[in-house]
Order: sequence, then structure tokens, then C-alpha cells
Amino acid sequence: MRFRPFILGLGLGSLLLSSCNDDLTSIGSSIQPEGDKVVVYEDTFKIEASTVLMEAIYAKSDTTLLGEYYDPVYGTLKSDYICQFRCPPGFVFKHTPIDGKIDSIDLRIFHYSHIGDIYLPMRAEAFPVIKSLEKNYYTNIDPTEYCDMQNSLGQQTYTIYDRNISDSARYDDLDPYYDRITIRLPQELGQTFYDKTLHDPSVFASQEAFNEFFPGLYITNTFGTGGMVGVYDTELTIHYNYAEKDTLGQDSLVYATEIFNVTKEVIQLIRFKNGEEDNLLEPSDKHTYIKSPAGVTTKIVIPTSKMNQVIENRIINLFPFSLTAMAQEEWEYSISKSSRPKLLLIPEDSVKTFFENNKVDDNITTYVSQYNSLTSKYDFGNISQLIKYQKEHAPDKDLSMLIIPITSKTESNYYGSYTTSIFNYFIPWGGKFRKDGDLMKFVMTSSEYNDPN
Repeated sequence: MRFRPFILGLGLGSLLLSSCNDDLTSIGSSIQPEGDKVVVYEDTFKIEASTVLMEAIYAKSDTTLLGEYYDPVYGTLKSDYICQFRCPPGFVFKHTPIDGKIDSIDLRIFHYSHIGDIYLPMRAEAFPVIKSLEKNYYTNIDPTEYCDMQNSLGQQTYTIYDRNISDSARYDDLDPYYDRITIRLPQELGQTFYDKTLHDPSVFASQEAFNEFFPGLYITNTFGTGGMVGVYDTELTIHYNYAEKDTLGQDSLVYATEIFNVTKEVIQLIRFKNGEEDNLLEPSDKHTYIKSPAGVTTKIVIPTSKMNQVIENRIINLFPFSLTAMAQEEWEYSISKSSRPKLLLIPEDSVKTFFENNKVDDNITTYVSQYNSLTSKYDFGNISQLIKYQKEHAPDKDLSMLIIPITSKTESNYYGSYTTSIFNYFIPWGGKFRKDGDLMKFVMTSSEYNDPN
């Protein structure tokens, strides 16, 4: 710890600008009686940093990841999901299938982003849900508790980039192709849907009744570790033909579909499963890691109990905090090459309630930083309010903080933009942060007023 006091009189009031904001300086200078003195201190404290497990995150979302991926530094990441499907109350088929028979039913998984080799073969597979889903939005769910893993409803080998789709079809301005994985399901499943509309329509009377009839699907990757896609829509599509009179009065066949989507009104349980992370958790004097989604993260411990003993009754003016990021890995498909996300600095014991209650950063106990490519830093700014809060509420305890990758939504008004929501970051990403040398030593500026009388 380094200590350096300054004795300042009114004639040196302008020097306070280096440790106080303009408003405080101007007020202090104007009301300070002759003879009073302000003492400004700079104390250096070392913050401890380490890598810790973060096995599950809160993930209430209508988007997810599907696939399995291996990174030689950050290990494996597998993601899949269990979902219900939205049923409009009172659903009926728009038309009557010819002979009362549907043609087929399939599952369509639409994706918009990826990581990994887009040409490596992988396989997606669907299993039936046999137990009512609960609103547990943490990513360490066990699919075997809800699904019949001995009853595969269908599977499809695919590549992230489908070479069977021509460029003309993919980039058609009027009807562009949307990347998807299509799994053909048993025809009798679709037939049951139609038969129920005729003989037991009550199963479509409400979402709850529909969930009893069709609890949902578990969609997972069962072959290949080459890549992962971001899924933005999952559809259950029933295909059939019906008869319609043409302009000559003759019957003609018309193709039709009935579609059930995964929407925010129904439950979607997202799972992330990490592996081979022991090397990330080994103690290091040089760096810490973050692997998202879930996996591991960086924990910092601010020695607030020691700070309080040193500063006692002083006013805490400034405590800047930042993290220095290390270079990305050179491997072509490394997850560290993904765009660096925003990072949230948050007390370890507040993570659960923060995300469950849809809170946003307040610059008191929680802070958000964006990566600065010019300095290779995440600068969280002046976190003195955090130190003050801890001093008031738990002065004898050190402050344990986690660094969480996030994404956020903002809105704008006449006064500027503001954050409306913050979510855990779903894109696979890995980051490494330096802790060597003096990088984890930070200077706190504090002050006190002394009355010479």
C-alpha cells in the first residue's frame, strides 16, 4: 500500500480538480472558512483476481444455441433445448385434408449465426417430452428428467451452410431462403393433431390443454463437434393437400400447412454443458479466464475491510477500476475471436436476483464496460460508490465481485439513450485477462476536512 498526503489551503484549491469533480471543488472552495485545510490522500490497494466456475446462468429467452463445439484452449461447449409450442386457443385446420389424411410433419430449426466450420457434418435429433415443463430458466437442466431418450422422433444430418441451396434461391429478393435444419417427424404424429381437432377439440381450447396433449420436444446434437448455430425460431409444420374448385369448376389439389411456433409465451429451457475446463481453473499469477455462455468467469476480491481501516472517516473521491484483456487466440475457429461483449461488474451474491428481476446497472453496486481496442482494456470508471456502499453495509467484509459477459437493450428519448434490459451473453466467447505486474494495483483518492481549531 502506498500513502501520500497533501495539505491544501484555499490558495491551492484548484489542485483539487485532480481528485474531485468540478461541482465539489467549487462548493468546497466557496464555503470553506479561512484557515481550514483539506487533506487529500492517495492509497494503493491490490485487488485479487482468479478464475472460478460458473456452471449455470439465467437464460429466459426465445433464442438459443444448438450444436457442440471444441476449442483447444477453452474446452467443449454443447448447447441444446427443450421447448413447448404455441397453440392458438380453439385451433382448427384451415382446410379439410383430402380423405382426412395429412401428408407429413417436420420440425424446422431456423438459425442466423454460427461458430465453427460451416461444412463439417453434424446431426440434430428430436425426442418427445413426457413430463410437464417447469419455468426453470437456468442452463444446467437435465433433459432426462423430462424426456423419453429411448424414443427418437427423427434425426437429420446437416452442415451449417447448406450447399444444396443455390445462390439464386438463397438471395432471392422476393422469397429469400432462411438457413434451417429440417427434421422429418413420424407422419402419425401429425395425423393425431388433425384427428384430435375432429374428435377431441378440447385439447386445443387453451395453451394448458395443448401442453397436456403435446408437452413439447427436446432438440439436441447427437453427432459432430464442429460447430454451433444461433437458433431464432423453431417450427412444427404439418403439411397436407385439400381440394378446391378451379375457375372451370374442377377439383384441384392445393398445398397447405399448419404451423406451431416456439414463442415467448411458452416455456423454452436452454441447456449449456461445458467440459475440459480444468486448465482454465488452474491458479495463475499471470491471467484469468472467462468462457461464455456459462463455463468459467473472473472473480475479483476488493479488500474493502482493509480499505476501511486505512481511510477511516475520510470521503472516498475516486477509485478507478479496469481490466486488461489479452490478445485473441490465433486458431482460426477460436471462440476468443468472436466479438468481445460488454462486461458487467456485479457483487457475487447479487447475480441471481439481478437477472431474475431484470435489473440494469446503477453505477452504485453494478457497472458495465465496453471493450476499448485502443487500450485493450475494459474500463469500469470510478467505482467509489461501490466502495462506499460496502463500507456502509458490511465494513468488515471484503467485496467479492464477478465479471459477467452481457448483452443489453437500449432506448432513446429527448435526454439521450438509456439501458432498458440486460441479459447474459449467449454467443460462445472466451477471454483472457492480465493480472501480472502492477496491473491489479489501483489507487484510491480520498479526502478529509481538518479544522485547525
